Amino acid sequence: MRCDGTCIIRFAKASFPVRLKFLALLLATALPTLAEEPPVAKAIPVTTRDVTTQLQIFLDQQLFGPGKIDGRPGEFLSKALLRYQRAQGLPETGVLDANIPLDSVYPVYTHYTIQESDLEFIGPSPTKPEEQAKLKKLPYDSLLEFLTERYHADPEFLQKINPTLKLNNLKPGDEVRVPNVEPFKIEELPKQGFLPAVEEYKARVIKISRQQKMLELYEGEALLASVPITPGQVGGGAVETPAGSWKILGIATRPTFRWDKGVLDHGKRTDTFYNLPPGPNNPVGVLWIGLNKPGIGIHGTNNPQTIGRAASHGCMRVANWDVVRLSKMITKGMTVVIE
Repeated sequence: MRCDGTCIIRFAKASFPVRLKFLALLLATALPTLAEEPPVAKAIPVTTRDVTTQLQIFLDQQLFGPGKIDGRPGEFLSKALLRYQRAQGLPETGVLDANIPLDSVYPVYTHYTIQESDLEFIGPSPTKPEEQAKLKKLPYDSLLEFLTERYHADPEFLQKINPTLKLNNLKPGDEVRVPNVEPFKIEELPKQGFLPAVEEYKARVIKISRQQKMLELYEGEALLASVPITPGQVGGGAVETPAGSWKILGIATRPTFRWDKGVLDHGKRTDTFYNLPPGPNNPVGVLWIGLNKPGIGIHGTNNPQTIGRAASHGCMRVANWDVVRLSKMITKGMTVVIE
């Protein structure tokens, strides 16, 4: 699809239904090659990017996670839209249409002012486990990383919508434009320990598709939520996520992590390991959902930008903002089916 300057002007003046049709055509032409993560074409007008962002935010608000907010058509945006349509009993087109109440997302962007208290969550964050084990916590390495996780966003996208700010040099008092999503407030995360069981959630079921790289939450036949994941895959030093039906043994917040290369690569414990402290840059993120399969769980991550696009070591990695919201809808004793 080609779009010159005249096209951009017409798009900006068009009615909302016409703009929906335009974006639907854009998504339909982009979806066949989504896995290649194509760069944003210069010919696409900014208003189109904003509508795409609006759709990402809408789905994120409905707990059908599209992955990181980046204003671009992508694999997980399409998958989230399909699942939202399924949950609502709509035609499963995977394309934006008039059935999606996109105008409920307003404004598309909001602002956040960096607080002095935010600095509590910033600090040294080495990458080598032997260095990490010496620390009391594994915090964010910068205020930019803090913001990208708080607002579920891609760092390059944040820079695009804040062209006059140097996001690598943020300080308290700086006001940053951010996507209008429910912020992930790490300061409100429960203290270290296990979440209490919720009896009415025990009949719910988590279904995980390793091929689709998606986690879905069901109550009976009703699809309640879905989020993208990174499952374990054979090859490249990774351990495959085991298929089968499992149970949730417990949900732990602010977990520590026993880093053991033998477990990570081969699923076998060795005498050479490091106990890593809690924090958002812990390898299992800020929350661990343990299953009755030793060493296997659903957990957060220290690298949400790679969800769905890199191998995991047997477990199922989920962005911290998604796994925390998911934890409020599930409980110990639930069934997890891995396909």
